[in-house]
Amino acid sequence: MEKIAGWGNYPMSDSYVFQPSGESDLKKVLNKLKVIPRGLGRSYGDQAVNDAKHVAVCTKMNHFIAWDEAQGLLECEAGVSLEEIITYFAPKGWLPMICPGTKFVTIGGAIANDIHGKAHHIDGSFVNCVISFKIMLADGSTVEASRTENSDLFWANFGGLGLLGVILSAKIKLRKIETTYFKQKSIVIKNLDEMLEALDKYDHEYNYSVAWIDALAKGKKLGSGVLTLGNAAKLDELPENLKKEPLKIHPKGKLSVPMFMPNFTLNGFTVKILNRLIAFVQNSPKNFVHYEKFFFPLDAINNWNRGYGKRGFIQYQFVIPEENGRENVAKILEMIAGSGCTPFLNVFKRMGDGQGILSFPFKGYTLAIDFPVTKNLKAFTKKLDAKVLEAGGRLYLGKDAMLDEQMFKSMYPQHKEWMAIKAKYDPSNVFTSNISRRLGLDL
Repeated sequence: MEKIAGWGNYPMSDSYVFQPSGESDLKKVLNKLKVIPRGLGRSYGDQAVNDAKHVAVCTKMNHFIAWDEAQGLLECEAGVSLEEIITYFAPKGWLPMICPGTKFVTIGGAIANDIHGKAHHIDGSFVNCVISFKIMLADGSTVEASRTENSDLFWANFGGLGLLGVILSAKIKLRKIETTYFKQKSIVIKNLDEMLEALDKYDHEYNYSVAWIDALAKGKKLGSGVLTLGNAAKLDELPENLKKEPLKIHPKGKLSVPMFMPNFTLNGFTVKILNRLIAFVQNSPKNFVHYEKFFFPLDAINNWNRGYGKRGFIQYQFVIPEENGRENVAKILEMIAGSGCTPFLNVFKRMGDGQGILSFPFKGYTLAIDFPVTKNLKAFTKKLDAKVLEAGGRLYLGKDAMLDEQMFKSMYPQHKEWMAIKAKYDPSNVFTSNISRRLGLDL
C-alpha cells in the first residue's frame, strides 16, 4: 500500500499501486480487483486515488503506434504524454491540437478529464481531436469506440474520470505549425466591465485568450488583472533571431521546489506581493513567445505544487452561462475576496459550446482559483458551490476535491444518462475511485 494524492496533495490516499506494461498485465487483475487507471497524476483532487483499493499507473504504456503525416493522425498508447508528443513532433512541424496548462498529462488522462485550453471558444475540448480509442472493459475484453462505433461509450469517456475502463490507445489529430512561437498581446485590465468588454472585442481576432485576475481586488478594482491574447506565429512573422530555430522545443526544467514549503509562507500578505509580481510578469512586452511560456509557464518549475505546503491545495474551477454573467462573476469574486481563504493563481477565460455527458465546458465564463487547504475552506466552497449552481453553472470534476453528491447531481442532471452507460459496460463496478464514491458515480 502506498500514500498517493492528486497534484493538489489533497486528499492523501492509501492505495495499492501497480504499473501494468500492457494488456496482459491488466487482464490478470480486472476480474479480481477494484481499480482506477492513473496517468501522471496531474488531476488535482481524488480522481485517480482509491482508498484501500487498486490504482493502475499506466505510464509504461507509452509507445507511438502509427503516424499518418498526410492527415496529421497519430495513433499511440494512452500512457503517452503531451510532453512526449511535443518533443518528437514539434521539430517536424506538429503540435497537439488542445493544450491545457501543463504538458505533463497522458492521452488517457486527457480523455478522462476532457481537457481544454486557452482556445476552447475556438477549438473546443480534447474530444474534438480524438478520432477513436481502444478501451479494455471490466470483463477484460477490448473494444474500439468512436463517434460511429460504440458511440455511447465514446462520449461517456470524455469527462468520465476513468470509470468505464482502461483506455489502451487512441487515434488523435495533431495541428500543423510553421513555428513553435505565438504572437502575443497583453492588456492591463482595470475592472470586470473592462475585462468582459475586452474578451468581446478580441473574440475573433485572437484564437487564444486567458486572463489573470487579482482575486483580492475589491470595489472599483474588482475583476482587474491582465488579459493575454495570442495566435500561432507564422514563419514570415518571426523576427530574424527567432527564424534561426523556428521549431525550437522546450528545455528540461531546471528549477524545482525541493521540499514542501512551510504552511505560513503563503498568506494574505505574501499573496498580495506575489499578485503584483504575477501582474508584472503577465504584462509581457514581448510580441513573440515560445509555446512553453505561452501554454505551460508553471512547467518550468518542477514540483511547484509543494509551494502550498503539506496541507495541500485545491483548484476550484467553475463555468457559468454568459447570461447575467457579469453580475454573477462579480458576486463570486466578491465572495472570494472576502473569504479569508487566500486565493492564488486565478485564471479567467471564455468557453465555447460544450459536448459530451460529464464533460465540463459549456458556453460561458470560467474561473479557476487555487486555495490552500485550511480549516475554513470546505465551508466556504459549499457556499461557492451554491452560488455557482444558482447562476446555472457547474464545477470541473477533473479538478474537484470537495463537491458533495447532492450538489454534483444538481449541477450535472445528465448524470443519469452516464450511469446507464456505466451499468451497461461495468455492471460489477470494477472501476471505482474516491471521487466516484464521493459523488455517487458507483453502481
